[in-house]
Amino acid sequence: MIPERRRKAPVLPQAGTRRGNGAVSLSGVDGRSFMARRFREITAGIESDLGGGLTEAQRQLVARAATMAVWAEEREAELARGEEFDPLQYSTVSNSQRRLLSDLGLDRRARDVTPDLASYIAGRTADDGR
Repeated sequence: MIPERRRKAPVLPQAGTRRGNGAVSLSGVDGRSFMARRFREITAGIESDLGGGLTEAQRQLVARAATMAVWAEEREAELARGEEFDPLQYSTVSNSQRRLLSDLGLDRRARDVTPDLASYIAGRTADDGR
């Protein structure tokens, strides 16, 4: 008689961090604040421009570029209010942001939204059944 093979329990994926799972953008920051919301808007905009499906390295560069954008926007508001402004610091951050965006690619990339044949037929069949 052949002994029954024991099946191993499936290996469960390791739990990721909340940031890695996309649930939290910035640790310890109230996500409702203006700056946190602006950070998410900029991040989403850059990711959309890149066509989605980013690698981890690209997501890291996007986060750095978004951080610099939020920082620069805050400095611009301070300048407009007549507060102290450091043009050297501002230009350093702006150039760093430009280099990051250049590394990511400044051109908008189209995303293929064409449905596969089966999805198209299923959609057409559903529309005909109304």
